[in-house]
Formats: sequence, structure tokens, C-alpha cells
Amino acid sequence: MLNKKAREQLRGLLPISMVATKQWLLDQGLNLHFVDNAVRSRTLIPITTGVYTLYEHPIRWPGIVASLQRMLDKPIHVGGLTALHLAGYSHFLSFSADERIELYSESPLPGWLRRVPIDVVFDRCSTTRLWPESVMTNPRYLRAFDWQEGLPPVSYSCPEKAMLEVLTKVPSAVSFEHADSLMQGLSNLSPRKLDALMETCLSIKTKRLFLWLSERQNHPWCKYLEPEKYDLGAGKRVIAEEGRLNKKWAITVPREMQRDNGHG
Repeated sequence: MLNKKAREQLRGLLPISMVATKQWLLDQGLNLHFVDNAVRSRTLIPITTGVYTLYEHPIRWPGIVASLQRMLDKPIHVGGLTALHLAGYSHFLSFSADERIELYSESPLPGWLRRVPIDVVFDRCSTTRLWPESVMTNPRYLRAFDWQEGLPPVSYSCPEKAMLEVLTKVPSAVSFEHADSLMQGLSNLSPRKLDALMETCLSIKTKRLFLWLSERQNHPWCKYLEPEKYDLGAGKRVIAEEGRLNKKWAITVPREMQRDNGHG
């Protein structure tokens, strides 16, 4: 028989559709004996070793991510291509954002995440060389995905931040052409947010690539950027192997894209 007060505490800690590790439940003040009894009575249902949900209920990826965001010590959020999908730019994406969820974090993802029986892949993207923690924790650069009424929303990057995150993957996982297509659709970005993000971004390659692509598309917000304030490093950066050097931003880009950019 489960203690009534502890049962109520458990329901408050673990809403339906979310998950929690055994250790996290203990850290919130639940008794080990109570937790073990809850597992034996099938009140707590294991989804993998040491990770539980309350009663039998389908688990979706937003529930996993919302649970991670409250359990982990370090900030973690959905970013990159997945964030652009959540922001409504799906028609510019050349992949199924429902299959690969990009999670941006300074720390590795917990090992149990790979064992959760769910039809998505969680792709951890390190922010160590991209964002300082001040950016990761600043709500100005995050949006809220309200995936289920009454439950904590999932935090994801605003489009300005998400696009810079995408560019870290060019050309290894995102092609120049795809990045160019994405940039073409981003006509309504906030120049103030972009300016602040470009000043704090730690990746030289990402900033130069962003400036080159934004110049190609010549959106109205471009004229408000102030590249002289950004740390763009020194020397050339080879991004496209056997590409052509864009002299203005000192990066190599695909030859066919450089010709119609007009800056040789």
C-alpha cells in the first residue's frame, strides 16, 4: 500500500507524459522504499532501466525533452534544424524533423536516452565552441513549444540562434545549398537579436558563413548588422574543399555559388 502523501507528491513531480530517473525522484525527497513499492505496484512504469513514467501512457519526444530540461543541471534546448521546424520553416527543410531531434548542450546527453523506445533519434550538438553559457540561459533567445496543455513547454532556439546553429554543420551534415535555401526563407529575422548573437558567438567559421549567406540573400535586416563589432578572427578558413575563396569574408565556398555572389 502506497503512502497517500507520497503518492500525491509523486503525481506532482511526474505529470502524465513526462519521465523521471529514479535518482531525480529521490533527490526531490521521495523515499527509496516508496519508489521501489511504486515500481512493484506498476504505479511507476519503467521505460528503460532506472527511468520511469507514471502509469501506462504513450511517451512522445517533447515529454522526454521537457523532462530533461528540468532534471539536468546544465541548460539544454532544441536547436538547429529542429528549432526551425518548430518555428514554422518546415517547407525549407530537406529532412524529416520528426525523426531527428537536435539537442544543444554543453554536457553529454545521459546514456539512458539512447535506450528509450521511441521513434526518434536524439542528436546532441555541443555548444562548447559555439555559445557562452550567458546565451544558453538567456530567455531572449528561446521560444516555448507548448506540446501539451498544463505541462512544461519545451524550450527551443529562436530562428536567429537556430540558423547560426545550423551553420556549424556546413558542409559535414548540411549542404551549402540547403543552408542557402534556409537563409532565403529567413526574411523576418530580428537584426537586434542577430547583432547580439554575432557578438557573442564563439565560432569564427559560423559567423563568416552567416555573413556570406546573408549578403547573398540581401534581406532588409542585413543593413543593420555591424560586422566590424564581431570577432571574425584572422586568416582564411577552408569550408568548401576545392572551393573558391570569397575574399571579403576569407572563406572558401562552392565555385558555382561564388560566381553568382560576385565577390571574387
